[in-house]
Amino acid sequence: MSRKPMVRPGGRSARVQQAVHTAVRELQAEVGRAELTIPLLAARAGVTPSTIYRRWGDLQELLSDVAVEHLRPDTLPEDRGRLLDDLQSWAEQFLEEMATPAGRAYIRDALLGDPDGDNAGQCSDYAAGQIGTMLARAAERGEDAPDAETVLDRVVAPMMYRILFRPDGLTPAYARRLAQEAVEGFGAAR
Repeated sequence: MSRKPMVRPGGRSARVQQAVHTAVRELQAEVGRAELTIPLLAARAGVTPSTIYRRWGDLQELLSDVAVEHLRPDTLPEDRGRLLDDLQSWAEQFLEEMATPAGRAYIRDALLGDPDGDNAGQCSDYAAGQIGTMLARAAERGEDAPDAETVLDRVVAPMMYRILFRPDGLTPAYARRLAQEAVEGFGAAR
């Protein structure tokens, strides 16, 4: 079971989380990930080490929490007027962000500090939400479209596999091709 309690918006808990997350990002940039320790992070965040241990359990769970927060999209996918264009643009951006060394590190951290699978599910929900937005727009325009699971399986899953295990050949053209195959393959299958 995860040690992370439910967080109320605002209040001390939110301030502590923000301070600790900021400390992680700043210290990673300053001293590198390998040098991070709970006492060092606590000092930077202005909290006691026991606060961090109580909330996150260990450094890996903290890094995982920071990674999940970083992986959360902060904007809706761009509306380009057609599902294929929307999905290709989104897939390119997703690949561009996740295929960087920093993106791969965040993905690994999100998964490594996740003994119960909650973070993986949360990251999957982020992608599914973005895809759902694009599919809802397509439906409003009267376009035929695959369902979200099909897009996840045909676009996101292959990109994630390649990002983590075979990062060669990860180009915008690859992302566009996956999106095109998902949209056009759906139409051909009907």
